[in-house]
Amino acid sequence: MKKLLLIFATVFLLFSVIACKHSGKETETILTTPVNTVHTENETTKEVFSNDLGEQMEVIINHTKNTATIRLDGNTYELKKNESLPEYTAHNSEYQYSNIHGNIIFLKRDYDMVLFRSKKSRSSESTKMASY
Repeated sequence: MKKLLLIFATVFLLFSVIACKHSGKETETILTTPVNTVHTENETTKEVFSNDLGEQMEVIINHTKNTATIRLDGNTYELKKNESLPEYTAHNSEYQYSNIHGNIIFLKRDYDMVLFRSKKSRSSESTKMASY
């Protein structure tokens, strides 16, 4: 019995030493490959304006790309922001969109023809009354 216990202890010790040496020889290597992906999230705002005639114009402004997409009467117009004009103004070779102090105008540039005009309602300011 003592002989069997001694053999078992020796085998256990031998396996323990081999196992410790084996894990020590392995080195963990982490391969990293650079990923050249640029994650840009487009910051967009969407507004729907309506005029006195009941027509609606949808304006989607992409602040990342500085573009405006106008949807009016089933047509879509892509315009580029113009930095030289005041407030938010965008245009292309044929059309111009402007939102200056809440006065929204979409016009055809060649003929100076206004296709859509709307004024943001300032109902909260007009209903303020002085209280004494």
